Amino acid sequence: MNTRLGWHAARHAARSRRTTRHNEWRRKRAAAVFLPLLLLAATLGSCGGNGGDSGSGGPGTGPNQPPAVALVAPATATAGVLVNLSANASDSDGLVARVDFLLGTVLIGTDTVAPYTLSWTPASAGSAALSARAFDSLGAVSDSAVVNVTVNPATGSDIAPPNATLIAPAPLADGLAGTLVLSAGASDNIGVAGVEFQVDGVRVGAEVTNAPYAVSIDTNAWASGQHVVRARARDAAGNRSPWSQALVRFGGSRSAPAGVSRNESWVSGLNAATAIAQAPDGRIFIAEQGGQIRVVKAGALLATPFHNMLAVDSSGERGAIGITLHPNFASNGFVYVYHTRINGAARNNRVSRLVAGTGNADVSNGVETLIIDLPNLSNASNHNGGAMKFGSDGKLYVAVGDNANTAHPQNLASVFGKMLRLNDDGSIPTDNPFYATQTGQARAVWAYGLRNPFTFAVQPGTGRMHINDVGQVTWEEINLGAAGANYGWPGSEGPDNLGAGTTAPLYAYRHAPAAPAGSGPGGFFVGFAIAGGAFYPASGPFPEGLRNKYFFADFVNHFIGVLDDAANDHAVYSFGSVSGSPVDMLVGTDGALYVLTRGSVARFAAP
Repeated sequence: MNTRLGWHAARHAARSRRTTRHNEWRRKRAAAVFLPLLLLAATLGSCGGNGGDSGSGGPGTGPNQPPAVALVAPATATAGVLVNLSANASDSDGLVARVDFLLGTVLIGTDTVAPYTLSWTPASAGSAALSARAFDSLGAVSDSAVVNVTVNPATGSDIAPPNATLIAPAPLADGLAGTLVLSAGASDNIGVAGVEFQVDGVRVGAEVTNAPYAVSIDTNAWASGQHVVRARARDAAGNRSPWSQALVRFGGSRSAPAGVSRNESWVSGLNAATAIAQAPDGRIFIAEQGGQIRVVKAGALLATPFHNMLAVDSSGERGAIGITLHPNFASNGFVYVYHTRINGAARNNRVSRLVAGTGNADVSNGVETLIIDLPNLSNASNHNGGAMKFGSDGKLYVAVGDNANTAHPQNLASVFGKMLRLNDDGSIPTDNPFYATQTGQARAVWAYGLRNPFTFAVQPGTGRMHINDVGQVTWEEINLGAAGANYGWPGSEGPDNLGAGTTAPLYAYRHAPAAPAGSGPGGFFVGFAIAGGAFYPASGPFPEGLRNKYFFADFVNHFIGVLDDAANDHAVYSFGSVSGSPVDMLVGTDGALYVLTRGSVARFAAP
């Protein structure tokens, strides 16, 4: 079977989630009554009147302007003692729909009616970075400046935290289905005030204030697969216990969580698709291995390709296998393609730049401009890498596989098994980490020790990079991109054999189940070829526990997982699955998650 990832998978398959809010009852009722009316007024205004956000506007109106917001918070607070936060929010051309309050990147409450307030109880001493995020009625968003609050230790005689132990479910419980009771035991030197429970970092049910401490959940609200259940206790002084948690697996065959729909036939008719990118205008560009660049416009695959790459070798894992758009695509129309070219008797991977036509932007002007020609390949047709993304620094990052030669990844004079960093014209930035010590193309090396980085993703705004590296014997990896980092291949794979100077993966999952199932690194996830990565934004329409997370997939086992942030110890949860073999993914401008398989695009969306 001629697939981009299939050769690797076939060869190795045999071997191997507070939101909490404290608004008084009358404010909740006011929000429930008046918010729909306000939103209706905004909608009517945007349809031709002058009282709401104008969007792209009619006569006499301009583009929708984001709201303004400022957080008001005290300079100091005390752990366990309630603090009143407020936000001043306004919208110059419409209505403020809601204000979120955040602790770091974690949502701690929402208010939909001015004055926008939140009662917050700091859990522990230290510095708390608080901010507010305002949304207008057309979805424009703005963030306040961060206010750093110094949280002092709890005062008084009670400074000892309570103890909590999750009783049920048990760690590594498998096949959990239907109604599930979460229970915990708790104790304190004075008295337990309450116990809260979470699934995948999101509170479930109200805090339980009396023993026995238990809540019931319906497992059907989550996708089948791996999840993290946890509990912690609070005493009257505001001291909190550490989380007591269990990694478990929910049974069944649910391919998406509640609140998210899956449409696997959103776009079909693709031929050996390999990579996906989206333009600001909503069009989606897809590379097909044979060299065609396709366009999806308004949910339909256009019959005429954007471009047919010249002289493409699509054997093995070669071909047109990477695509990305210039940050200024809206004005310059630049499309970058990573492809294997026929170079006489030789073959090499090349990055070319295409330009959207001026008369018809759905097709190119026919010109392929060379950005970089990588060295000739060996006879091995696998481990080409191919993923490309622009970073927040405006540089072009290009992932290159090791060409099935383990001597390459640790050799800084070679570009194979590396993450390269280029200017948008193919020249090499002089601030690259090895620029001063290497020559030629090796000056483009930004990170090394990679085997076959088919896919990676850059988080908008922060520039954080996660690199997916396909493993050989035991592990699939998600690595944190960093200038100069060495990810260890071939000396290490996953968490095994990590030596001095090696950057360990953020997460790795196995090629074969552990014994007992779920134990050890990776938990219940089992796969053979990690493929596709996307950061979901904090302000998207997905349910709370799925926002500001990293999504990834597996080409062979077809699952989609969610990697949480450091606040939740980079825990990993099941999000869903697709029927086809996923090769790439992105979060669309509409907030949907698009998963590219070899023949189609699946769309996961929240209402």
